[in-house]
Amino acid sequence: MKKVPGGVALLLFISSLALAQVKSPDQFLGYKLGTRYTPHYNIVNYCKQVAEAAPGMVKLEQYGATNEGRPLLLLMVTSPTNMARLEAIRLNNLHLAGMTDDKTAPDEKGPAIVWLSYNVHGNETSSSEAAMLTLYELVNPSNTKTKDWLQNTVVIIDPCINPDGRDRYVNWFNSVVGIQPNPQPFTREHSEPWPGGRPNHYYFDLNRDWAWQTQVETQQRVEQYNRWLPQVHVDYHEQYYNNPYYFAPAAEPYHEVITTWQREFQTIIGRNNAKYFDQNGWLFFTKERFDLFYPSYGDTYPLYKGAIGMTYEQGGHSRGGAAVINHDGDTLTLWDRLYHHFTTGMSTIEATAQNATKLVQEFKKYYDKARTAPPGEFKAYVIKADEGKKISRLKQLLDRNAIKWFDAEETSYTGINYFTGKAETIKANDHDVVINANQPNANLLKVLFERNSRLSDSVTYDITAWSVPFVYGLTTYGISNYVKSGLNTKAKSLSGITTQSAPVAWIVRWNGLNSVQFLSAILQKKVKVRYAEQPFKANGNDFDKGTLIITRTSNQSLGTSLAGIISDAARGAEIDFTEVSSSFVDKGFDFGSEKVHVMKAPKVGLLAGDGVSSLGMGEVWHFFDKQIGYPLNVIWANDLSKNSLRELDVLILPDGNYKFLADRLMNDALKDWVTNGGRLIALESAVAQLAVSDWGIKIKKSDDDKDKPDDKKEDYGLLRRYENRERDFIPGANPGSIFKVELDNSHPLAFGYDDAYYTLKQDNTIYDFFKDMGWNVGVIKKDNQVAGFVGSKLKDKLKDGLLFGVQDMGQGSVVYLADDPLFRSFWENGKLLFSNAVFMVGQ
Repeated sequence: MKKVPGGVALLLFISSLALAQVKSPDQFLGYKLGTRYTPHYNIVNYCKQVAEAAPGMVKLEQYGATNEGRPLLLLMVTSPTNMARLEAIRLNNLHLAGMTDDKTAPDEKGPAIVWLSYNVHGNETSSSEAAMLTLYELVNPSNTKTKDWLQNTVVIIDPCINPDGRDRYVNWFNSVVGIQPNPQPFTREHSEPWPGGRPNHYYFDLNRDWAWQTQVETQQRVEQYNRWLPQVHVDYHEQYYNNPYYFAPAAEPYHEVITTWQREFQTIIGRNNAKYFDQNGWLFFTKERFDLFYPSYGDTYPLYKGAIGMTYEQGGHSRGGAAVINHDGDTLTLWDRLYHHFTTGMSTIEATAQNATKLVQEFKKYYDKARTAPPGEFKAYVIKADEGKKISRLKQLLDRNAIKWFDAEETSYTGINYFTGKAETIKANDHDVVINANQPNANLLKVLFERNSRLSDSVTYDITAWSVPFVYGLTTYGISNYVKSGLNTKAKSLSGITTQSAPVAWIVRWNGLNSVQFLSAILQKKVKVRYAEQPFKANGNDFDKGTLIITRTSNQSLGTSLAGIISDAARGAEIDFTEVSSSFVDKGFDFGSEKVHVMKAPKVGLLAGDGVSSLGMGEVWHFFDKQIGYPLNVIWANDLSKNSLRELDVLILPDGNYKFLADRLMNDALKDWVTNGGRLIALESAVAQLAVSDWGIKIKKSDDDKDKPDDKKEDYGLLRRYENRERDFIPGANPGSIFKVELDNSHPLAFGYDDAYYTLKQDNTIYDFFKDMGWNVGVIKKDNQVAGFVGSKLKDKLKDGLLFGVQDMGQGSVVYLADDPLFRSFWENGKLLFSNAVFMVGQ
């Protein structure tokens, strides 16, 4: 018999005594789990109680906090023996992935790490209830099965990824439910108010943010994920209450980097789940609807990190309430929902424990192959730096995803230009970035940088194009050989700042988000700013259209503090400025010219509420609040009036359905406001609604929309097979693909860009060119699709039309942004376009 070390033996003894003190959720909460929703603070309290009562088996860590200050937790649960060496297990796991400098051979015998993520969508609430029951049963002294499983596994539980969204839903539901829940789906408790509990504080869908990490919750969570790199990850969800349970294996398309083993183990897990569901007579489905393609989900991101990533979907959602009658006439309760999730969680841990050694060995193979035989058409990438600091945000994205990069050397490379598709020789400098593919995260790198993703099935759940060079608008070259590695360097200090004893003006280039952050800061300090409509040359330097000019004239009231304000704002935005001693320029228009415009600090309004897309509104709110720090007036759409319009210079209509546009009086009032100097910015579907409300923009009709002569042969095209009803939709679909937009960059809406912009298009709508009283700033022409899937019927339609334009109305203007330049906040290259609409147009 193997002798147990004295320290471990003592830990085992203490643990056995402590386990007797662990309370079940029912005992701790004072009600039967599933009879009501548990507020987040009590989920936290329960997790603390278990961790305190079972220190030999449970370790609790707070890894961060939400925007509203709620704690984000992780619980590591394992056997006392494993707990005693938990840090060594974590480090060994990173060693298996080649993420450490350790040169010794890693231990390939396990244990395997299972990570269970609950409640990423706040109103899919049953899973956090299930997390408490799962936690309890893992440490329950009477559950001998789980003790056996924990010999071979470390289970990491995130009991609630989205506490702000959860409490938004739970607090509302608890305020409207009676003594007994009403299961009738048409009653009040089954219809939550806007914006719903699904998103986080800023109304972002956290399940689509794993790779991009635009949200504070994701940033903090993925940092911890990359410290552990589990072998198995489950992302818990709910779908519509009429649907039975879904678990892996997933639907096609699978991304091509997903391995045979990852596919096989999804099936192993699925069969084990099915065994328990069959025993209980519960319905389920697999291999449908939920694919593995888009890289930023809670199942795909772990897959591209070497894990077996899976989504589990329980019927319910916010419409489920605490009990609901489904279309089969059965009553689905909260207890049913959480117990189904509990069952799949236990089944997943069991299957992992039974296959722990194989999982660990395959995990190591995944990373070994990534380093020695990385996938993709290129061995390396060279990304040219830009003046607008987008390269800095790209580096941040790479760092957050643990993708290794280094600064380029001043040498020449030959590679394929992403934007032209042609082989070119380029001269790199030490501001540029190089990424070699032979690294641990080669698969994720390939997915994020692939020019065009290969679809094994065109029915997919999300967008089909996200290539990082187009997202950031950074010139990128794919290289066919590895590049000699350098070292990451710290950010360069600001340069090009000339000091004048008594400057007449300060000049700041307008070329990216950092310029917008600078402008926001000085406008709020009451600095009066001008911008140049045309390029000019001063102090021997060339400056492009949109360049900001802060003259001492017009800012006398700030006195000697003006220089300090500018310096502080430039330092905060990490940008350069140039001081000049004369308004007389070397070339172009002097600062007193009418071609140099005074900029007014706009008072900006944003509509929210019923009919407005919470996701679209949240993108704009987050942009103002967290990215540029500029004040924003959020207004309920139903409260918009002549009085509120008088207080605004700019009004933003995010994606949504605006009933007031159908009201003649309010529609006319909005037109009057624009005519008198207001600026209206319409995004996505709001543009289409203005088109049908007689605002002057018109939806472009395709040949298919025009009258055709009768042709009996066409009648046969109406004969469709019922079994093909989903696929019959595909030829007319555009789930999300990248198009090249040709820009008129002489217009303020396109200041800071060259003659092209790459947009993510998610619909089939384009608009007629303006013939008069309007500016066709961004248009797509024939064969301008760059990447992603577009249905065959749409390819000829999406051409020769307007996507971004400006219509002059009296003293004001309307800005039309038919595609979303702030998409999920990761579409970096669109942020300047949106900022131009807010700050530049109409000034």
